[in-house]
Order: sequence, then C-alpha cells, then structure tokens
Amino acid sequence: MGGSGKVRSDRPRPAINEKACTGCSMCVENCPVNCLVLGKPGDKDALQEWVVLGEPEKCIGCGVCRDCCPMEAIEMRLPDGTAVGASKSNEEVHSMANRAYYLGCRAFQYVMKGGNYVLGYREPALIKGAGALEKLPGFLKEKGLDHILFVTDPGLIKLGLPDSLLKAFDEEGITYMVFSGVDPNPTSDNVEKGLKVYKENGCKVIIAMGGGSPIDCAKGIAARVVHPHMSVRMLQGLLTVHKRIPPFIAIPTTAGTGSETTIAAVLTDSRTHHKASIMDPVLIPRYAVLDPDLTKGLPPFITATTGLDALCHAVEAYTNHIYNTMLEDRYAKKAVRLIYHNLYKAYQDGSDLDARANMQEAAFYAGRAFTRGGVGYVHAIGHTLGGLYGVPHGLAMSIILPHVMKAFGQAVYSRLADLADVCGIEGSNEEEKAKAFIAWIEKIKKDMGIPVGLDMIQPEDVDQIVAWAAAEANPIYPVPVVFNRKELKKLVESMRVK
Repeated sequence: MGGSGKVRSDRPRPAINEKACTGCSMCVENCPVNCLVLGKPGDKDALQEWVVLGEPEKCIGCGVCRDCCPMEAIEMRLPDGTAVGASKSNEEVHSMANRAYYLGCRAFQYVMKGGNYVLGYREPALIKGAGALEKLPGFLKEKGLDHILFVTDPGLIKLGLPDSLLKAFDEEGITYMVFSGVDPNPTSDNVEKGLKVYKENGCKVIIAMGGGSPIDCAKGIAARVVHPHMSVRMLQGLLTVHKRIPPFIAIPTTAGTGSETTIAAVLTDSRTHHKASIMDPVLIPRYAVLDPDLTKGLPPFITATTGLDALCHAVEAYTNHIYNTMLEDRYAKKAVRLIYHNLYKAYQDGSDLDARANMQEAAFYAGRAFTRGGVGYVHAIGHTLGGLYGVPHGLAMSIILPHVMKAFGQAVYSRLADLADVCGIEGSNEEEKAKAFIAWIEKIKKDMGIPVGLDMIQPEDVDQIVAWAAAEANPIYPVPVVFNRKELKKLVESMRVK
C-alpha cells in the first residue's frame, strides 16, 4: 500500500483533466487510500479547486476515483500513458457516478439549507413610487451620508438620466464623484478602476444607478474596499466578504435584475472571461430607490429582456424550493403574477407608469426570492454567454428559460402548475398547467421579438461552457434535476442554433 515510499511502476494512476474537473470532491471522498487531494485554483479558469494526486506513493491503481467522477474528468493511465479501461460496464459506471454526484449535491444543499437560517437575510429599506428619486438628496442629508462614489454607466450619462439627481446633490452641498466606466457585463477591471476613484477621492458612501451592471460593479467595488488585498477573482464565490461594506444605495433604472435586493455581484474576470458571482449577504444594499419614472424611457426590447430576467429569477427560485421558506415561495409567486399581468403592457406602452411600477416591484420580489432560493442552470449557462460573447444578461435569460424548464420534465410539473394557477393559466392536471405555463413564456418571447435559440455559441466553446456551467451550478444551486456533464452538454446543444 505504498508503505515503502516507492511508487510501483506497473500500476495505473489517475490522470485528472483539470479543465473538466469541477472540484466536487467525490473522488477524494471515495478514495480508499486517501491519495487524492483538492489543489489550488491558481491560473485555472474555473473558480473551484480541482483534484490532484497528492500522494502518488499511496495510490493502488484501483480506479474508484475514475468510476465515481460525475464529470468523467479522470482516466487511469499506466506510466507509459496507456489508458486502462473501467472494470465495470460503462452503463454501470455512469449509473454509480451519477448517483454519487446527485447524493453529494443534495447533501451539500441540505447543509446549506440549515446554514441559511443563520445568514441574516434582510431587505433594503425602500424609497418608492413616482418621484421617489427627488426625495433622495434630502434623505442623504438627514442620514449624514456624504462623500459619495456615484456609479453608473456611459449610456445613462449620455441620456442625462442622472443629471437632475447630481444637480440636487450640488444644491444640497453633497460631495460626490462620478464613475461611469462600467461595461454591459461588468468586469474585474471596471471594479479596480472604480475602486481607484473611491480611494483617491476619500469616498465613504456608494450609490449605484442603472441596471444590474452598475449595481453589480458597485457591489464589487464595495467588496474590494473592505478587502484591499483580495482580487475580484479571489472574492468570487460564497460568503467571501464577511465584513461590513460602506453604506450602499441602489437605484435601479430597469425592472429585471433585482440586484437592488440580492446578495450577488455578477462579474467577469477580465483575463479569463469567466463570469461568476461574489455572493454574500453583506452586499445587499442598505437602501433601494424604486421610481417608475426612471424606467419609462426604456426601449421596448430592454423592457422585454429585463422583465423576462425577473421572471427567470422567480421561476428558478420557486422550482428550486429546497432553500425556500414560505416567504420566498410567496415572493416568487407574487413576482410571477405581476409579470404575467404587466410585462407586455410595459413593453407595448413605455409610459404606462402603473405597469412600470408593478414591474419594478416584481423585479424586487423576484430578486429577494432567489437571494435565498437560488437560481439554476438558466443562470449557470447564461453567465458563460455573457463572459465569452458579451451577450446581455437579460437576453441570455430570456432565451434559455423555457429550454431548461422543458429539460426538467415532470420534476417541475407541480411547481410550474402552482405558478400557472397564480396567473390564471388553465389545465386539467399539473402536467397540462405546467406545459401551458411554459407555452405562455414561449409566446410572450415571440410577441416581444426574443430569439428562440442561441446563435452565438461556437462548437469549439461548448465543452468550456459546460465545464463553467457545471462548476457554477453544482453543488450549490438546488436545481430540481441535477444534470451531469453529458446531460448539460445535450441541453446546451439543444439550444444552439446550428
């Protein structure tokens, strides 16, 4: 068993494909001689650690690690590089691996479910209603909040949307610096530039105005303020911030991302183009301003994609359900009902302030629902498209949502039937209601000019998309069906416009 310290030259050894490995540790846990360990990410594109043969002298060449790897990232090879076949049939190996992977994911999720009760989820205090933005300068003065980093994007600056607010800051004597260098898919470079402005100007408060991009970038800046020696890449992951961030106010100008109430900052690593989240309850803004006047000038297509992004948050959170309390379930249903009755109205008539206000509330409720309930494969796959091709987040979500719900099959019929009920969509049983609900999503997509499939995916990128999506989703997202790598690849291929 390796007691002599010498490695037998005739034994096969595990060869680990680092790109395919997601660091799930199933092989480490099942290794009978403890020769495998989790390595450090280093320069690897994926965020997770990956497996390495830490103590080769212990390895007995049994192949258990290969047989239980759900990502098929391990081969057994002789010293001369010759691959050694599995002792069991492929069908048996895959069945064992899939079962082990499923059980590992569910075990992690039920531990997380318990942990969620001590994480301290909260909601931002709201300033809402038509004209709510006008109240903000006086509110800041009253709270003694000054020396502000104002984060927005070039598009809003060009439109002049922040002008009246910034003028009011001047009139109230509130000191601020504007940072508008935010890309549509915010990057680690954007965060670093914003952090530099924050530090050089002695800022103490952060206000973000815009869609999810400026708000997420602002969250990244806030995380870096309290962790000056950690990069965005190091902070991406769950519960990595811990420290109290500067006072943070979010002003959404779209009704979709829900970033004004979530724990997540979705950011793209500028070097690798890998898009992933910093997730920590401390990133939830202290205050949020919901003013429908800010959304009435949105182009119809942006109204459509951001609204469907909110729908995606609510649907994924509700169909996940493992982490949910009754509150998240109620918020998800309320969001779906508001979207069903108001999204197309807002799309057709951007000046309909009632529809706009209802969509803002829907985005807020959906954001709060998935903050605890989690998202799933729609987001895991969609994030890769934003990182690799710059696809706007809402558009990616809009295209992918019905495909994933169909792939889940009967596992989501009951939950989708609940959502059909709150919308008044009829059916004689759960399956009919669920399919009718998906059909409504497909119809409203078509009515609003959203493509059916993904035409940007290059064949040579599919394996990378699958690897990144698997690394993001499993085991943390409590998806209704845990897909292995082959199943994820089949799903991605089914959505790709060839």
